[in-house]
Amino acid sequence: MKPVKFIDLFAGIGGLRLGFEEAFKNTGLKTECVMTSEIKPFGLKVLEANFSHNYIVGDITKVKNKDIPDFDFLLGGFPCQPFSAGGKRLGFIDTRGTLFFEIERILAEKKPYGFILENVEGLVKHDVENKNDDVGRTLKIIVEKLQLLGYQVNWKILNSADFGLPQARKRIFIVGTLDGKIELNDFAVKRKNIKTILEKGLPSMKSKFADLLLQHFSIEELFGKSIKDKRGGNNNIHSWDIELKGPVSKEQAILLNKLFKERRKKQWSAEIGIDWMDGIPLTLEQIKTFHDSPTLKEMLDDLVTKKYLRFEHPKSLVTEYTLLGSKTFRLENLKLKPGYNIVSGKLSYEINKVLDPDGIAPTLVATDMARLVVADGRVLRRMTLREGLRLFGYPEWFEMPVTIDEGFDLLGNTVAVNVVTAVSERLACFYKESQLITKLEPVCSL
Repeated sequence: MKPVKFIDLFAGIGGLRLGFEEAFKNTGLKTECVMTSEIKPFGLKVLEANFSHNYIVGDITKVKNKDIPDFDFLLGGFPCQPFSAGGKRLGFIDTRGTLFFEIERILAEKKPYGFILENVEGLVKHDVENKNDDVGRTLKIIVEKLQLLGYQVNWKILNSADFGLPQARKRIFIVGTLDGKIELNDFAVKRKNIKTILEKGLPSMKSKFADLLLQHFSIEELFGKSIKDKRGGNNNIHSWDIELKGPVSKEQAILLNKLFKERRKKQWSAEIGIDWMDGIPLTLEQIKTFHDSPTLKEMLDDLVTKKYLRFEHPKSLVTEYTLLGSKTFRLENLKLKPGYNIVSGKLSYEINKVLDPDGIAPTLVATDMARLVVADGRVLRRMTLREGLRLFGYPEWFEMPVTIDEGFDLLGNTVAVNVVTAVSERLACFYKESQLITKLEPVCSL
């Protein structure tokens, strides 16, 4: 059998390619990547360090159909974008200007055997017409366009935590072939925890923040904890719990925890006269209704001085109209009485979460990967790039010749290789059987 040729679009660091090649190899099929497209310079550096390339290009929108080699499969982890209001069998019109259009026009021109597309879980309900719809317009249009091109299409949300990776990462996989629909149910479930991917004996973090965490909590008490001031619950630590910005009395801590919860209640919006928002500044009089104390104002002002709280006006919902349309946002309303509000948000601190070695990581995204830490003995340290690669199923030989910040940025947008391999094995078996003239026995048993 001739090598199976494929192209890799929006390649990132090659996760789709890696899983696809591994699966086809396991099925006895040779593969050849005849074109790779990626625009990030440090992504290209990683691709060039780990793969051989017949033909590598940058922006796929600049590549003409005639310059694309013939191929059997298209791989693409494309960005999710809204389509036009048309979406009613208008050919390419209603997807033009989006990156899915590039996939559509290449499939239409080259007519390959099949494809694997990957995207965020949110694609399923992206641009819903009615709030109770299970599927949004964007996914409906994508599937419709692929079917109009002659493909039998199936899609499924798959979680990397079910495929032997200690990370809860749900992604939609859209698979199609010219010959039939690929089954995407009943994969064997495999589970692992964080400690299976951790390195040991590495240098600890040297920072005031890490020291304060360990002064106020034991290592075990930190496992699985997030550190942010705009969320609560048993798995969250606030800045005042470790006195990050200065001393906090027991009564101030009680006050902060009450204010943290109260400011999110809808009753205050009605009283103030604004649309509900998640976190409303409350006046001294309003705070007295749930925490009355003779020193209340002094405590609140002290917390403002230390920057645990902010004294600000409530925000009103404002709509701005332009020639291009309208946009709605929140703006401080100086006509309304100011009040006290929590200051810091999710990404305010150098540590966002301490991973539990017996648990799994949350969905890792580029904005907070560098803020994840792990326990190494009795100390805390940042996650390494190697550990990050393991969380996504990349093999030990895989190299990341980039800075740690560049590496985490790339990892936060990559795919879970184990999931791609499992999906690709289904595709490889189907393809191999479809190419055999005489089928004396099944090629694969999955």
